[in-house]
Amino acid sequence: MDLYRIILVDDEAEVRESIIRKIDWALVGFQVVGDAENGEEALEKIEVLEPDVVLTDIRMPYMDGLMLVERIRQKYPSMKTVIFSGYDDFEYAKRAIKLNVTEYILKPVNVEELTAILKRIKGNLDEEIEQKRNVLLLRENYKKSLPILREQFLKELVSRPMEEPLVEERLLEYDIPLAGAKKWLAFAVEIEDVETGVPGAGDALPLHAERALIPISVQQIVEEYLRQYCKVSLFSFSGASGRGLAGIAVITEENSQTGLIDVLGDICKEIRKILKVSVTIGIGHSSQTLGNICFSFQSAVDALGYKAIIGSGGTVYINDVEPGSGGTLLFDQKAEEELITAVKFGPEPRIKEAVSSIVDRMNGAKVHSRQYQAYMLSVSNCIIQMIQQYDLDLGGIFGESPVNGDLFGLLPQALKRESFAQWLLAAALRINRAIREERDNTTKQVIERAMRYIQDHYPDPDLSLEQLCRFLHMSPAYLSTTFKKETGQTYVAYLTEVRLNRAVELLNTTDEKTYVIASQVGYQEQNYFSYVFKKRFGVSPTRFRGGGQSGR
Repeated sequence: MDLYRIILVDDEAEVRESIIRKIDWALVGFQVVGDAENGEEALEKIEVLEPDVVLTDIRMPYMDGLMLVERIRQKYPSMKTVIFSGYDDFEYAKRAIKLNVTEYILKPVNVEELTAILKRIKGNLDEEIEQKRNVLLLRENYKKSLPILREQFLKELVSRPMEEPLVEERLLEYDIPLAGAKKWLAFAVEIEDVETGVPGAGDALPLHAERALIPISVQQIVEEYLRQYCKVSLFSFSGASGRGLAGIAVITEENSQTGLIDVLGDICKEIRKILKVSVTIGIGHSSQTLGNICFSFQSAVDALGYKAIIGSGGTVYINDVEPGSGGTLLFDQKAEEELITAVKFGPEPRIKEAVSSIVDRMNGAKVHSRQYQAYMLSVSNCIIQMIQQYDLDLGGIFGESPVNGDLFGLLPQALKRESFAQWLLAAALRINRAIREERDNTTKQVIERAMRYIQDHYPDPDLSLEQLCRFLHMSPAYLSTTFKKETGQTYVAYLTEVRLNRAVELLNTTDEKTYVIASQVGYQEQNYFSYVFKKRFGVSPTRFRGGGQSGR
């Protein structure tokens, strides 16, 4: 196992050096990746070095050990902390316990005692990692979560087209018995409101008082009947009247679609008799591939919509209510959201996948030409709305701008079925590229605003990343990462540079006292200002002004 990373924090350099020198770190499972002489410096190094353990003195200037531990707890809750103190003070120990400090030891630090503590911490870290990596435990948790994973996959399968290899892989992984069929059929079961009752049902059953149990009882009956006829997978879905049940049935040489519809009709009668609850089952078009079963399921849901016309309490087969129809071709909200997300954020393979899904749905449908046109028009409208939202150049997206800015001039090329896929992919990729360029420009502008804000407000000793984020309306984590990426410096490093550069200017051009200059550039404590200044330039502010600038 790799060595764990540790940082030492103490304001006395000889103490740090002594501890580093006396401990055989590799032997106890650690490597010292850095050290710091106060809490402020330690926090900066922790962010960069990402240690597993922080060993800190309790009394230090600028930020003491307890404050450092409190900040670590807020931002890095899993990091181990060890405090050593020269004071046998019960109040310190009590605060340390409250902060969940891993160990609390008194100075002078005894090598044997510290070695034993480090071994204990290593043992704890090993145990935590082992628990996370425990294959048996992971396998057990996986088995427990398998029903949830199976349910989630089936819901995803009926919500969008999926590639056949992926479907086959998931069927095997989640032990779903739907492979090896001639065709598949989706159905949707909607449970009616119990209060409307079943005509002639008589007194209500105790089950009716436990409404949450009714869908479970319905599922048991459906599963019991269907498993005798065909392979089937059931899962829940939200119907118009609340929680319902959905299923995918396998049609092979040994059964038939007609037979399945008859069985589903018998199930409606059986549920009515046993549970005194009325259910309506919508049955969709059959699908030759499981990857396109979403269209079968959508037609099953559409079939349920006809119960207001033909009545509830039985089966509604989509072919009966929409004879000769090959289903509907709709650019639904989910498909639109997937296209928009892919175009906005990429990457290119995801955009191609979204476009392919849209085109495959169109190519797999057997509908009137008017539906193809309506579908392509809906997709084109989505593309044009994104162009308007980001105020993009139409000429750059489509190769040429519409005549006189008339958007209807774009429709002829967008509504040609033979070239629609090529047109859509080209437009999607160009929009993605334009949005990325706009996003990059916006990011640069935001960082420039952040730098100007720092330059304008550096004298404020309370200036913080959180204050800057409130001004920019951004999250601290995102701004911190973006600032470092764009400038090559952390927020703290840039602020310090601005303050010290201004301090140098004041030292060279004014006779102000050092403590006054410290206050003018945002440091409340003159000692901390001197410490930061000397760390940067190699000499104190006073010597710098006196001509001792060799450390610059």
